[in-house]
Amino acid sequence: MVYRVGILDDYQQVALKLVDWAPLQDQVTVDVFTDTILDEALLVERLKDYDIICTMRERTKFFAGLLDKLPKLKLLTTTGMKNNGIDVKYAKDRGIVVSGTASDGNSTLEHIWALLLATVRFIPQDDASTKAGNVLWQTKIPLGLVGKTLGLIGVGKLGAKTAAIARAFGMKVVGWSPHLTPERAAEAGVGFVVSKEDLIKQSDIVSIHIVLSESTRHLISAADLVHMKPTAFLINTSRGPIVDEAALIQVLENKAIAGAGLDVFDVEPLPLDHPLRKLENVVLTPHMGYVADTSYETFWKQTVENISSFLSGAPTRVLQ
Repeated sequence: MVYRVGILDDYQQVALKLVDWAPLQDQVTVDVFTDTILDEALLVERLKDYDIICTMRERTKFFAGLLDKLPKLKLLTTTGMKNNGIDVKYAKDRGIVVSGTASDGNSTLEHIWALLLATVRFIPQDDASTKAGNVLWQTKIPLGLVGKTLGLIGVGKLGAKTAAIARAFGMKVVGWSPHLTPERAAEAGVGFVVSKEDLIKQSDIVSIHIVLSESTRHLISAADLVHMKPTAFLINTSRGPIVDEAALIQVLENKAIAGAGLDVFDVEPLPLDHPLRKLENVVLTPHMGYVADTSYETFWKQTVENISSFLSGAPTRVLQ
């Protein structure tokens, strides 16, 4: 039997270039898709004949409703060993194997600081101004980090690493999350703040490092955003819906805060007519936090391995 493999959301068209798929050439045919379909009916029409589907992170969601409409699906691969966009338990109940991959490097940490620094130092605005031939040589005054307060919403492994870099810049770092304790904050080298409101009020930069769940959806609400200093910045490299996007747009439009750096959005890819694309005081990146040449090489190398193992009857890296 020759299995049909569909590779989804390969925006950079690298899935077939980074690794050797030749070991599978007699067992599979492969189709690559570079766009994301949000309409479920259209998505079902595209995917209904595939035995194996390869996903990139959470770009396309596979919940019960979609899985029920894909009767031929036998293997679903994902990059990373956790994907909140896949109902793994339901897939397992349907007899669909879900396999993941390792995630190498520090791409997310690197992107957090690239985005943060680009935002508070107005790098994209200065770049655009210089290239446009603006007669005014300097137009912005960057935020100096020494002595400023970085407020972390979430102090897990990534938050702790972010804090370590902030201290190297001479910043004060404080943290809050619904379940953060003074002991865990101390272990991460972060000052413990009792309430979300207190953290937001005292922070010069608020950076989000918490997992999206039903309890954290719109965790940063319109009522929270009004507590930010008018000179403060918001950085979100976690998940878009953690912040009330409509409320944030209003705050940015009113210039009630200095700006925002966003790598994640409610709808991805971000619609072309989205108001965030028109704001001068926001730096946008297209959900690049997990992307690096090293991570992609690992993702696709292990995806090929996972398919090969499945076809041999011994699936590997199976998510439970």
